[in-house]
Amino acid sequence: MAKEKIEGYIKTETVIWFVTAALFVGFIAGVVFGVYKSALMNGVGQAPPPAAMDTTARKDMDALKERVRETPDDRDAWIQLGHRYFDMQRFKEAIDAYEKALAIDDKDANVWTDLGVMYRRAGNPQKAIESFDHAMAIDPAHEVSRFNKGVVLFHDLEDKKGALEAWESLLAIAPEAKSPDGMPVRQLVDHLKKDSQD
Repeated sequence: MAKEKIEGYIKTETVIWFVTAALFVGFIAGVVFGVYKSALMNGVGQAPPPAAMDTTARKDMDALKERVRETPDDRDAWIQLGHRYFDMQRFKEAIDAYEKALAIDDKDANVWTDLGVMYRRAGNPQKAIESFDHAMAIDPAHEVSRFNKGVVLFHDLEDKKGALEAWESLLAIAPEAKSPDGMPVRQLVDHLKKDSQD
């Protein structure tokens, strides 16, 4: 009789353990998926809130505009102007400034990547992909362009296979690569593979 009670108790404890473990696994999976979706949205997708234009920033902007008027071949000034427009979410002006800088010297993977981000935010994902491809052609080890290409392919062009290839190419050169919010790209890849098998 006592033995039956012990066996019953063990069975109940086992059931409780399994239920607790299942709830924990479900919770962790939900958190991981939430972070995964957040990384996709924030990689190059969601524009940050516009930066306030204080007096100093306005003077800097005016000085840069004057500088490119006086010396239109000043690549660095065009890049800085592009960055200011980037921060202000003035996508078309940023694109124009970056393109002028690249017309002077088109061998800068970072500028191509910034241009790609601006094209994406301006609603032109195909031009964004082309810009990221230019960045990778210049610097095959350029991590940010590879990550951003994956985001645009996945989120804007709904090309999961292409996104997976972009992120796997990133992992091939940087196995410990992380998304902007710190999530390992390996987790994104594993999740995407698992999702495509379900």
